[in-house]
Amino acid sequence: MTKETLFTTRIALIVALGGFLMGFDASVISGVNKFVQIDFNLTDLELGFSVSSLTIVAALAMMFSGPLSDRFGRRVVLKLCAIVFFISAVGSAFAPNFPLFLVFRMLGGIGVGASLILAPMYIAEIAPPKQRGKLVSFNQLNIVLGITVAFFSNYYILSLGDSETEWVKSLGIAENNWRWMLSVEALPAVLYFFGLLTVPRSPRWLIMKAKVDEAKLVLRKFSSAEQAEKDLKAVTESLNSTANKEKTRIAELFKPAMRLVITIGLVVGILQQITGINSVFFYAPMIFEQSGIGTDASFIQAILVGVTNLVFTILAMVLIDKLGRKPLLAFGVAGIAVFMALLAYGFSAANYTLTQDKIDQLSDAKLRTEVSVLAGKSFKNDVQYKNEIKALLGNERAKQYESELITAAIDMNPSLILIGIIGFVACFAISLGPVMWVLFSELFPLKIRGIAISFVGFVNSAVSAGVQFIFPWELSTIGSAWTFLIYGLFALAGLIFIIRVIPETKGKSLEELEAQLVK
Repeated sequence: MTKETLFTTRIALIVALGGFLMGFDASVISGVNKFVQIDFNLTDLELGFSVSSLTIVAALAMMFSGPLSDRFGRRVVLKLCAIVFFISAVGSAFAPNFPLFLVFRMLGGIGVGASLILAPMYIAEIAPPKQRGKLVSFNQLNIVLGITVAFFSNYYILSLGDSETEWVKSLGIAENNWRWMLSVEALPAVLYFFGLLTVPRSPRWLIMKAKVDEAKLVLRKFSSAEQAEKDLKAVTESLNSTANKEKTRIAELFKPAMRLVITIGLVVGILQQITGINSVFFYAPMIFEQSGIGTDASFIQAILVGVTNLVFTILAMVLIDKLGRKPLLAFGVAGIAVFMALLAYGFSAANYTLTQDKIDQLSDAKLRTEVSVLAGKSFKNDVQYKNEIKALLGNERAKQYESELITAAIDMNPSLILIGIIGFVACFAISLGPVMWVLFSELFPLKIRGIAISFVGFVNSAVSAGVQFIFPWELSTIGSAWTFLIYGLFALAGLIFIIRVIPETKGKSLEELEAQLVK
């Protein structure tokens, strides 16, 4: 491995730490939401908003992060993201009420949105074509690392709450478990800020700002002197060809020349979220609780989700520059459709019956008395059963004891649900997860790359926010089976689009792709 390759890899890994923070910040809520709902007495829609609020702000941040990075530089905006992540982690952990909790979670959305756009953009601008897919995938790898670490961290803190050791009691971990889950993020945020101090400014951005001498020096750190001259010439020619055009506006994205790339960007961006990935990542323990395995086991199985995501993302990084983007997308999305159908079947086959023996084993005496009228009564789906529980206990107590009551009554195969979720995550991680961001970094010409990626990223996050917001309501209103079936149908439609429309982009320079796709 050459000195230039080692330097490029090191810088890409540092910049991609923004992906780690994004993944951790977004998915740590999966362990928090149940406790927040009880502590702040939230409705299903309020819970959905507490989860999706970060993504809503992230969607808005994406609209501005690209243009801001075009003006001030990718590195400067990423440093600001590190600061925002730190403030969000500390503030949300110490929030005394629901409104302040929302404020600090939404603040974190600024860091999530900007880093999600700018980290892969920067890496694509420093990476040679043959390594671009792998290096840009570092960002997705770090996102899934962040997700996995968040699941481990949540379970570890939950387990500590059962400890009788004095230091655990003195820190109040048992009664403040969700606050400790949120505060952990402050450490990697500090590391990210100081790591960015060693990162040079993007050479392509320097050329855009007519800082050619500095750009040449930076390019020589990433490639040979000969290749640096070629890259400098190619980027300069690309910029000069559009130098006399008006300042880029969002309307440019919808001109006929951009029709193909913007259509691909929008469809892939929507497909990545409409198939339900963030429902799984942000509500994993809640989903597993619906299969009747209990709270502690649901946190353990959430760890399996994170590990699966990590393993198959690494596999995607190995394959993306060998097999190409399109084969991975087609295979993964087809698998998503199959496993979502399996989940829908698993939940539709469930039956809920509270026997007197199960009622006698419930933890609370008052609860046993309240639900005794349900002894021997059967329910064909989760919606009917949970509605009956709410009618007996009220919304607040129903949520408090939901996991225990589902575990007591459900008759289903929980292994089927685990297989469906793990299979779905594996298929996502090898396809839509890393491939989408690689495509985004390749599709759009340099002159409009910032605003184009911001726009499609905004749509992606807006859809994600909608999916997260309504998921608790969907579980309560239409049930688990119909929710997952809908995700599977969206995946099937997306598979048809991938096969018929999306071109292969591997092994081509950004300038070659511009000439091919933008007519």
